[in-house]
Amino acid sequence: MLQGFQNIFKIPDLRKRLLFTIALIAVYRIGAHIPTPGVNASALIDFFERQRANVFGLLDLFSGGALSQFSVFALGIVPYISASIIMQLLAVVIPYLERLQKEGEIGRKKITQYTRLGTIGLAAIQAWALTTLFHNQIEGVIPDFSISFRIVAVLTLTAGTALVMWLGEQITERGIGNGISLIIFVGIIARYPSDINRTFRAVRDGSMSVFSLLIFLAVAVATIAAIIIIYQAQRKIPVQTAKRVRGRRVYGGGSTHIPLRVNQAGVIPVIFATSIMTFPSLMAQFINVPFMQTFSNFFSSGPQYSLYALIPVSLQDVGAFEVLKVFTAFNLVSMILIIFFTYFYTTVTFNPSDVADNMKKSGGFIPGIRPGKPTAEFIDKSLSRITLAGAVFLALIFILPTMLNTLLGVPIYFGGTSLLIVVGVALDTMQQVESHLLMRYYEGFIRKGKLRGRR
Repeated sequence: MLQGFQNIFKIPDLRKRLLFTIALIAVYRIGAHIPTPGVNASALIDFFERQRANVFGLLDLFSGGALSQFSVFALGIVPYISASIIMQLLAVVIPYLERLQKEGEIGRKKITQYTRLGTIGLAAIQAWALTTLFHNQIEGVIPDFSISFRIVAVLTLTAGTALVMWLGEQITERGIGNGISLIIFVGIIARYPSDINRTFRAVRDGSMSVFSLLIFLAVAVATIAAIIIIYQAQRKIPVQTAKRVRGRRVYGGGSTHIPLRVNQAGVIPVIFATSIMTFPSLMAQFINVPFMQTFSNFFSSGPQYSLYALIPVSLQDVGAFEVLKVFTAFNLVSMILIIFFTYFYTTVTFNPSDVADNMKKSGGFIPGIRPGKPTAEFIDKSLSRITLAGAVFLALIFILPTMLNTLLGVPIYFGGTSLLIVVGVALDTMQQVESHLLMRYYEGFIRKGKLRGRR
C-alpha cells in the first residue's frame, strides 16, 4: 500500500489532480470556519448539542459542522443535492428534460445549468428560513434582526452555497473522485475527532461502560466490513460473443460477462433520502401553526411515534417488542425513501434495453436467452432482485445507531449514514486512483481482492 501511495506522486497528471483536490478541500474547510456577519455563533453550541439526533443534526452533518457555527458555508451542499433530486424527478415526467438527457454532452450541460439555477433559488429560500428560524428558536443568536441583516445573511449563505457547488464541480472535473461526495466526506470526517473524544469522555465519566464500548467497536468493524462487501458484490451475467469471419480472419467468439452491482446507486439514495427528510421538519418548525407543529412531532425520534406505540399496553412489557421502538415515523419514511431512491437511481443510470441492443449489434448473447427484448427483461429482472438486497442493506445501516441505542443502551456518536458515506466515498476514490495507476502500468494499492493491482 505504501508503494501505491509513492506511485501516485510518480505520475505527473495524477499528482496534479491529487494536489488540486487537496487544495480545494482546504478552501472548503477554511470557509466552514468563517462566521456569517452579525451572528453570535457561541449561542448555537448548546442548541446543536441537543439537536444531534434530528433534522438539524443531519443538516450539520452534511455541512461539515458549518451550520452549527453559522458560517458562510452553513447550507453546505444540501441545496445542490435537493436541486439535483428535483431535476431527476422532473426528467421522468417532462418530455423536454427527458430529451435533453438523451442528447449527450450538450443536453447534460443544459440540465447542469438548470440544476445550478435551482440550487441558487433553493439556497436563498433555505437561507431566509434558517435565519428566521434561528432568531425565533435560539435566544441571543442574532442580536440585530433587521431587514438589512436578513438581506446580508441570505446573500452570504447563497454565495457560500454557490462557491461550494463550484468547488465540487471543479474537483469532479479536474481532481480525483466525485467532488460533491468528497465535500460531504471531508465534512463528516472533520467531526470524527470530537466524536471520538466524546466517546472516551463518556467511558471515563461512567455514562458508557467498557463493555458497551467493546460492543460499539465490534459493531463498527463489522459494519465497515459489510459495507465494503456490499459495495464490491456483483452478479456476473455470462455473455457469449459470436464468431465473425471477414476474409481470412475470424473475429470474436470469446466469452465475457456483464457485472451487475448489488449496490448500483452507491451512497446517493441515503444522501437523497436524508435531504428530502430535512425539508418537512424544517418547514414544520419554521411555520408556527398547530398543524405543522403536530407534523413536526410526528417525525420526531421518540418511541411515542413508533410501531411500539401501536402495541396494546398489556403487551408493552414483553421484551421482544422493544425492537419496534426503532421503527419511528422518521426512520420508517427514511427507509422507504432510501429503497425508492435506490431503485430510481439505478433505473436512471442503468438501462437494460440499451445493454441488450448493444449486445445484439455486437453479436453477443446470454446463453439460454434470446437476443433483444428477452435479454433486456432477463437483465432487468436480475437487476431488480439484487437491487432489493442492496436497498434493504442501506436502509438497515441507516437505522443501525438507533437500534443499538434502543436495544443495547449503547450511546452512539457515529451515525450509520455518516459511516456509509465515508466508506463508500473512500472506496470510489480509491478505485479511481487505482485505475489511473493501472493505466500507466504501476502497481495499485492492494494486490489481493477486488481492488488488487496488476499481477
